[in-house]
Amino acid sequence: MDLTLNILAVLMIAVGLVGVVIPALPGIPVVYAGLLLAAWVGDFQQVGGWHMLGIGVLAALAMLIDFIAGTLAPKAAGASGWAVGGAAIGTILGLFAGIPGLLLGPFIGALLGELYASGDMHRATNASLSTWLGIAVGTAANVALCFLMLGWYLLVWLW
Repeated sequence: MDLTLNILAVLMIAVGLVGVVIPALPGIPVVYAGLLLAAWVGDFQQVGGWHMLGIGVLAALAMLIDFIAGTLAPKAAGASGWAVGGAAIGTILGLFAGIPGLLLGPFIGALLGELYASGDMHRATNASLSTWLGIAVGTAANVALCFLMLGWYLLVWLW
């Protein structure tokens, strides 16, 4: 049973790592859940509860930064809800076009959403740039904090 749960934990971490890079998937919570499952299977002997709490704080910080960068930053730059919604739709559609789609999809979606809302190309361009930048910053922070979480867990586990 422990082997099965450890395999499940590794799979969760792998899926979570993909989700950290693909904005439509909840990567950080899945990575943390995988780490928590692995620690639980080992009865928190190698990686204790205090370490998991610290890793959980990093996970919460990553999700907060992602929220701020992906939604509040574009709003502060003047983007409408249509731009943010368009970026979300563009991200999902961009998944089918690989890396170029993941990079351009949110930008094009935000541009079309804001263009629909305001009818002003200059405002739409600014809104789409701020939305795209927010998503990029959030993703970069998620990647950095996710690897910090994994590094912390592995360092404690190997120590």
